[in-house]
Amino acid sequence: MFETIQAMAEPTRLAILKMVRRREMPAGAIAEKFKGITRPAVSQHLRVLKDAGLVTERREGTRRLYSLRPEGFGPLKSMLEDFWDSKLERLKAAAEKQRKRKP
Repeated sequence: MFETIQAMAEPTRLAILKMVRRREMPAGAIAEKFKGITRPAVSQHLRVLKDAGLVTERREGTRRLYSLRPEGFGPLKSMLEDFWDSKLERLKAAAEKQRKRKP
């Protein structure tokens, strides 16, 4: 889960995730979107995202195509839902307590 958070924490990688969430994209097209960042640097970002399980890579001839891997976010989603659920439970308890106080 921490590998997921670290992978997403870098702005370029987060931008890549947003790009590939809608459709599969070739590495070259992804790299073209980042002016001032070399293709090898973009490839490294893609490797980090792949190693974290957040994107898949598919080869088509000499091209590498990347797409979002939603199941890679599962552990992070579960952790966040635990926090969210406990906050909702506290809010519900506070509302019920307040309702009991009113005449």
